Amino acid sequence: MNTLFKDVFGVFKFAEGLYAGIRKILVPPKAYSWQTFIYMSVFSWGLSYFATGYIKDIIAFFGWLFLIAGTAWYTTEDPLRVPGTFMPVGAVITGFLVSVFAFGNQQDVITARTIVFWPTLSALITAIPEFIEGNDTDAKARIPKPQDRQRIIILVASSMLLSCWIQFHFVMDNWLQQYPSLQADTFRRSTFVVRTEEPVKIPRNGAIILEKLQPIVEEEIAKRPWSEVEKWLIPQKDREHRVVTLGREVIQKNLGKYEERKLWRVEPRVDNNKSGYILDLLSIWTGPSSNPRGYYLKKSCRIKQLPATSDSGNKITVADIECDVASKLIPGSPLPQL
Repeated sequence: MNTLFKDVFGVFKFAEGLYAGIRKILVPPKAYSWQTFIYMSVFSWGLSYFATGYIKDIIAFFGWLFLIAGTAWYTTEDPLRVPGTFMPVGAVITGFLVSVFAFGNQQDVITARTIVFWPTLSALITAIPEFIEGNDTDAKARIPKPQDRQRIIILVASSMLLSCWIQFHFVMDNWLQQYPSLQADTFRRSTFVVRTEEPVKIPRNGAIILEKLQPIVEEEIAKRPWSEVEKWLIPQKDREHRVVTLGREVIQKNLGKYEERKLWRVEPRVDNNKSGYILDLLSIWTGPSSNPRGYYLKKSCRIKQLPATSDSGNKITVADIECDVASKLIPGSPLPQL
């Protein structure tokens, strides 16, 4: 029976201690405390939910300020340091909130700039108290001691370097999204880029250009009179080749969402043989490449004569065309048209 009373008493003591701990956190010991700022931020966000227009933005603005102030106060009362530095973990949390407040938006709370500026803002927040002496009611600016200046400079500089590397990551990621053909290149001579995935064997966008261009060319050549096809293949010197015009249209239609669309161009190469002509469709990359001469993709089409009968019953010669299934990647610049 005594054991049962002890167990029940122990449960009540545990509940009492848990309640006291929660009450200590939730109930401010005085009006001027970090809990007050947190409650004011929650209250401000609640009001902003019912407000509209610029009033909503003003109330939300003060809500962010109260949250940052309350968090900074709470995390600096008994600071836990980041291992190997004198930066408090609270400064890291406060720096994140400041970065979200400054560079976030309603659509994307956490943006690339939020992550990039986070380390630098955390370091600056850590360094600010070193320039202030006194207490909450009597504070004045001061110059840090000589032994403290070095660690402040090292902390801020290393945090800025970290921000630069994070920014470099986002820049590279954006380049690979806007210029996906770079993934087909080699980075063996790079001192700061290491490939972690299997390299792309052929630039996808370059292949798409020829895949979309091929049926258009086939439609314009197949079954047409041979004399018209020869004029189509070898236009007058003052006229642009039809393939070049079609290539621009294909690039604009299929690569419109990529910035690299400006770095691709289409050219034809026409050569005759015993049975007719060979038309090479070239998609040429003019962007950066590990090969100084660049590279291009080629798809060959064989055009030959085919006897046929016209609507009036006369024997005529028309064109037949057959193109390669796949494109070939060729390093270097294409030979000029003879």
